Amino acid sequence: MIDDESRPVVVLLAHPRPGSFNHALAERVRDALTRAGRPVRFHDLYAEGFDPVLTAEEAYTSGTRAEEFLAAEPDPLVRRHREELGEAGGLVAIHPNWWGKPPAILSGWLDRILVPGVAYRLDDAGGAPESLLSLRGLLVVNTSDTTEERERTLFGDPLDAIWRRCLAPYLGEPAVRRLVLRVVADTDEERRAGWLDDVEAEVRRLFGGH
Repeated sequence: MIDDESRPVVVLLAHPRPGSFNHALAERVRDALTRAGRPVRFHDLYAEGFDPVLTAEEAYTSGTRAEEFLAAEPDPLVRRHREELGEAGGLVAIHPNWWGKPPAILSGWLDRILVPGVAYRLDDAGGAPESLLSLRGLLVVNTSDTTEERERTLFGDPLDAIWRRCLAPYLGEPAVRRLVLRVVADTDEERRAGWLDDVEAEVRRLFGGH
């Protein structure tokens, strides 16, 4: 279990269809965090209408000019997400596996939120980033319609590389837990209920609760 239980946990849901199993997973995560006494900052990215498009002006990667420009972000929703992540002690991301990557809206969230001055500072191109975040726990819940054998044999596991190897160093090197629930499309209600219990158990393990 991570420490500092007073810090909020940001929960991101990226699925376009209301009533999806991803929505049920997100609801169980929120309930488990609330029962554990953790403040929750929940965002259904599609329902909020989060704009994932990074503008040309935003696409700086280093230097104080980038930080000054990004600090003047006019979109209040983007500013809110950045502020909440900066205050958070944990992050939960719930999304389907689409072509070995997150849905475009979540990829755009990463582009617009994990920016210089918020997530990291990079003084020179090619240098090692200085993380500005201090997340202690990261839980990623992915749904998939590909069997584990087929995915690992043909594709590897691109999502694990994205979250664990590419992103975690910029988040403050949190403890990373990831659940892949498969195959969702032809799964009965009993199995889905078991998955919901599994996700709640991971929340308790990472963020506390009984």
